[in-house]
Parts: sequence; structure tokens; C-alpha cells
Amino acid sequence: MSIYRIARLAGVSPSSVSLALRDSPKISAATKRRIRGIARRQGYRPDARLNELMARMRLSSALRGRACFAVVSLYGEAQPWRRSAHHARIYASMAARADELGYRLEPLWMRAPGMTYRRFRSILDARGIEGILCFGSPDADDDFPPELGDYAIVTQGMSIRTPLHRVTGNFFNDVLHTLEEVRRRGYRRPGLVISRYEDARSTHAYVGAYLGWCECNLGAGLPVLRLDGAEDGPLLSWLRRWRPDVAVVVHGGDSLGRLASCLGRRGIRVPGDLGIAAITQILGGTGLSGLEENQRLIGRWAVELLADRIANRDFGFPASPRVEMVESLWVDGGSLRR
Repeated sequence: MSIYRIARLAGVSPSSVSLALRDSPKISAATKRRIRGIARRQGYRPDARLNELMARMRLSSALRGRACFAVVSLYGEAQPWRRSAHHARIYASMAARADELGYRLEPLWMRAPGMTYRRFRSILDARGIEGILCFGSPDADDDFPPELGDYAIVTQGMSIRTPLHRVTGNFFNDVLHTLEEVRRRGYRRPGLVISRYEDARSTHAYVGAYLGWCECNLGAGLPVLRLDGAEDGPLLSWLRRWRPDVAVVVHGGDSLGRLASCLGRRGIRVPGDLGIAAITQILGGTGLSGLEENQRLIGRWAVELLADRIANRDFGFPASPRVEMVESLWVDGGSLRR
């Protein structure tokens, strides 16, 4: 049973049958149901090897004809990766992988003064751009503009609640990895200190992993300390009351340094009196042990996922978003006993 016979029975073109069987948004839902019904009754089975070949051919065509990805964000500035070392690493990795695949990146500012989404669409269409790489939003509950929902979109991180294909850190596994490592080093009373921003950004995955691991391995965990920043008072009160032997700290780099300074001013020796295992975006320069995000892999995977979506003609907000999670990298500093 061939696509051409299904096309004759359905009274449509072979290309319409192909689009319907690939669930393309270019074919109406009613037409897709009718074509799929005919294919099912006729015993049609796709040829996996042929599909793979055609996907490669479509990707090659996309690279030749539309070799550009837009890079956007929902931040209030044109290029947030220029002031964030974390985003800068991701952007550099995206650019390198895109170049390997034959694409180039085109930074565009969706929220530029005077910009409307209608005008932004016209810019994308005029430049033949079908794929958008998004750097997320400072607001965890932000939505991606529905006016731009007809393109292939991949975002990084969990900050946009609109269902999108995305690449993100594996927040849950990062906590499990850290807790297993500190237990291997002899710590028996771990506590979790987390910024409220990171708690929201991870959709509470850090806290869920900590509480679950402690219940399974220790019977119960210590109360989680949530901070807005480097707050000395709440930290010292929490340490005095609950007496952890190691603190798993999920914070940005600046706050990590200030928290460590607070302990030093109070005469708390690290790691002699208290071990610290940090989970953060960049650990370099902090002198702390822990996990830092693998920005190189996040950037590469985002580009590969977007290229794959375009090759498969997968446009619009997905009903079943594909989420790829990247494990962080362990860095040995001087904040844990060996």
C-alpha cells in the first residue's frame, strides 16, 4: 500500500497524505482523520528506513535554504547573554554547534521599544527564519507570545510555562548526586539552603529531591531554608537550631560568596565545622565543591533539537513537549572534607 494509492482514495495529493501522516499543522484535523482512517483500513505501514532518509533530505534542504535561527528571550534587554556568564557560555555553545550544522544565529529583540509581535513575525518571515532559540525569561510564570506560535521553538531552562520543547538542567538528579557524594564523604546530617528564585526556577525539583532522598535514607530531612539572597540572620539561626554537618546550597555565584563570608565572620570553619556542597550555574572562582551546570551541552542540545524539529516540520506549540535534561558537572573545591 503506497501513499499514492491512499491519495487517490482520499481525493487529495500525495504530499497532503504525507503531511497528514506526519501530523502537520498545514492539514486540517478533519482531513488528517479521514486520511489516517483510509490508511489504517488499507493496512498502510510506514517504511522506517525511507522515513529516516527523507528526514535527512529535508534537513539538508533546510540547511541550504533557511540556514538561520533567531535567538530571542523574554528579558527586558536585547542580549542577556552579554551580561550573564552562564548565558554567555550557552550562547557560545549554540553558535558553535549551529555553525557545525550549517546554520548561523540571528539575535533579535522581541521586546525592543516600538516592536510589536506582528512586526516581529514579518521580520522572521522576511529573513526566511523558521526556528527560534529562546533564552527564557526572568519570570518563571511568563508565557511565550502566542502570536509567534507558528514557528519551531526550543527554549532552555524551565522559566516559561508555555508548553515548549526545551533543554534544561536535571535539577532533581543534581541534588541526588550531591547528597550521595556528601554521604560517601562521611556526612550524615545534610541540610538544604536554597534561594527562592532557584526554587521557583526549578519548579521545586531541588526541594522535592532533597526531601525524597532524606525520607528514604535518613527517615526525615531537616527543614529547608529558603532565602531571597545572602541573608546572614536566617542562615545563622537555621544552623544553630538544626546543626547540619553539611549544607547543600543552591544559589547564584554572588550569593554563594557572601554566604561563605558570613560563616567566616562568625568563626565557622569550612569544611572543619561545616561542609558546603554548592549547586549553581558557575562554580569557578568560588573555591567551593559541588555541581555547576553544563552550559556547553545545554547549548548544543538546544540547537540539535531545533534542527530536528525543523527537519520533521514540527511547528507550533507542541501538545507533548520534548524535554531534554542535562546533568551538571562535579567540581572539587575546598569546602568538603576528602
